[in-house]
Amino acid sequence: MQFNLKTLALRAAAIRLVAIDVDGVLTDGRLYYSDDGEELKAFHSHDGLGLRRLIEAGIEPAIISARNSKAVKRRMKELGVTNVHLGCNDKGAIVDKLLHAGGLGRKELAAIGDDLLDLPMLKRAGLAVAVADAHPDLRQAADWVTKKPGGRGAVRELCDFILTAQDQK
Repeated sequence: MQFNLKTLALRAAAIRLVAIDVDGVLTDGRLYYSDDGEELKAFHSHDGLGLRRLIEAGIEPAIISARNSKAVKRRMKELGVTNVHLGCNDKGAIVDKLLHAGGLGRKELAAIGDDLLDLPMLKRAGLAVAVADAHPDLRQAADWVTKKPGGRGAVRELCDFILTAQDQK
């Protein structure tokens, strides 16, 4: 169910933790491999700055991916994102642990995804977000769908929305 901007802004004002998928959200979802079998990923610099701004505002980004990737580890280290969970097929369980560890309620969680493995995160979130090119079932389950597709600034769009709602832009 999609909400109007005023309702979404009220939800965004409460956010303290943002659960973020990688492939299809922080990247465009395509997988690249070098001749040596090394996985390569392209990240958008706008998303990176959005994540840095969340951290500076005291909002924790949590990267949750079913894949295990050296490229993701490296990029998150560069950005100062320390809450990184790779190789996770049960994203709902990870979100539950993060909420419990942080003493947070679901209304304080935003989650952004693009495909069916992300549904458990979105179902637990006070602000559930799908990227523009997400699977139709995920778009239907989301409170809000970004204008930008995954890997092309969708995460930055969410970060800016949260920061504006919290008067931190």
